[in-house]
Amino acid sequence: MKSTFGIVTLSLLAGLGHTASLGRLPDQQILAAHPGDGDQSVTEGTGGVREELKRAKIIPTVIDDFVPILNLEAKWSDDNQASLGNTLKPTDLQDKPSILLRDPLSSTADCRLRSSTSIVIVITDPDAPSRDDPKWSEFCHWIAVGGPVTEDYPITDEQTETQGCPLSLSHRSLEDVMSYTPPAPPEKTGKHRYVILALAPINGTSEKLHLSQPKERKRWGHDELVDDKTHGVRDWAAENGLSPLAANFIFAQNEKQ
Repeated sequence: MKSTFGIVTLSLLAGLGHTASLGRLPDQQILAAHPGDGDQSVTEGTGGVREELKRAKIIPTVIDDFVPILNLEAKWSDDNQASLGNTLKPTDLQDKPSILLRDPLSSTADCRLRSSTSIVIVITDPDAPSRDDPKWSEFCHWIAVGGPVTEDYPITDEQTETQGCPLSLSHRSLEDVMSYTPPAPPEKTGKHRYVILALAPINGTSEKLHLSQPKERKRWGHDELVDDKTHGVRDWAAENGLSPLAANFIFAQNEKQ
């Protein structure tokens, strides 16, 4: 299935009057959110994620321009979490991260986000073996798919109700398509960007996804560069009919520089 990756984006909001959830998306219904055309509250709710993706040149190098509609939290440990371009040590990234998605326009007290739609999580490195010489780009570090579970967090008197409805993708609920391989940037190759994306089927289906597996991690299975262009998650997502909902990223580098 071909799609325009990043331009057509599943939305909890567009066309549904802020009352729908992923779980109520009917099969085969396509909902569009175009950059610059959506409700301004969507952009505000995702805290400038799109701007940070552009600043790091993840948009348009890795993904086409899109409007994130969920916040994505990736956590390797309490002290090692993705925060839109923070730098973490490869030694602290050896185990696959836990993933939490939040609908920023739902309160924790009124969680509207229920989903039977499968969510796909990927991690990709566009700077392999280095940003100056990305001949292996992109390098696939993880593909997993699963049904998210809405977490029930108690609200205390000190908390507001604007934290966003939390949707957990635990290791138990995620099934690997490509097993997690931790970041291992080579010596003297500078900082690498590691991009974490949450994707969903464009047609909103709740049927089991049959995702293709890249035949190798380098260039997401493509044999060589074409017209000096790298291959990666953009191509793979288009082939599998997926579009992005959320993104985050970190930097990591080898200690020997």
